[in-house]
Amino acid sequence: MSELIEVRSSVELPSHRENITLETRDGLTLVGELATPVGRLARATLIMLHPLPTHGGFMDSHIYRKAANRLPALADLAVLRFNTRGTTSPRGTSEGEFGEGVTEVADVMAAIAYAQQRGLPDLWVVGWSFGTELALKYAVDQDVLGAILLSPPLHRTSDDELLRWNENDKRLVALIPELDDYLTPAQAELRFALVPKIELVAVDGAKHLWVGEAATKRVLDEIVRVVNPERYPLAETFILS
Repeated sequence: MSELIEVRSSVELPSHRENITLETRDGLTLVGELATPVGRLARATLIMLHPLPTHGGFMDSHIYRKAANRLPALADLAVLRFNTRGTTSPRGTSEGEFGEGVTEVADVMAAIAYAQQRGLPDLWVVGWSFGTELALKYAVDQDVLGAILLSPPLHRTSDDELLRWNENDKRLVALIPELDDYLTPAQAELRFALVPKIELVAVDGAKHLWVGEAATKRVLDEIVRVVNPERYPLAETFILS
């Protein structure tokens, strides 16, 4: 018998969930999870770079957890989440210690290399807050289609690093909350003027942490609009058979 499920809050839709480990070039083991669609191939892959671990960010930060819970079923996406070095979540603790966004270059490289080795399709990097700094710094030269930035603070990214995005055809999209504590839409237009190709999406009423179901739905919708537009907007119900 089929059941109609409303897609809200912490609902977890069917997916194939696999605990994974990533090996960095400096010898660390990072813990993570790969969620993929059930019974069909993924159309694209999201490599998720989480918020600042010294302020509570980890692979289960709520937008990323909900992405893994929903997007394999609703949008045929693979979602690869992991804890950067020294970060702990219910999945476990990644080896090493927080590197202020410097040594984490090896973490980003390890995640991309893992996705490539697994043959996952159409790689995209998704960064949130601190994760946007890692995406902007380290994904620019990698074999990915682009980066999606959620609440970029631009604290650790230099102008020279931004300019490097003009040297390729990778897509760059940034979701900027209207009420962000670090970078508002008006400020983002000024800071990102160095990268004319960027698509800036101002989100009315949203805050840096994207709290609430409406904010979650908007973020996941925008991600899907970019990487698999055939599934945009996301369905708000799911038939569980």
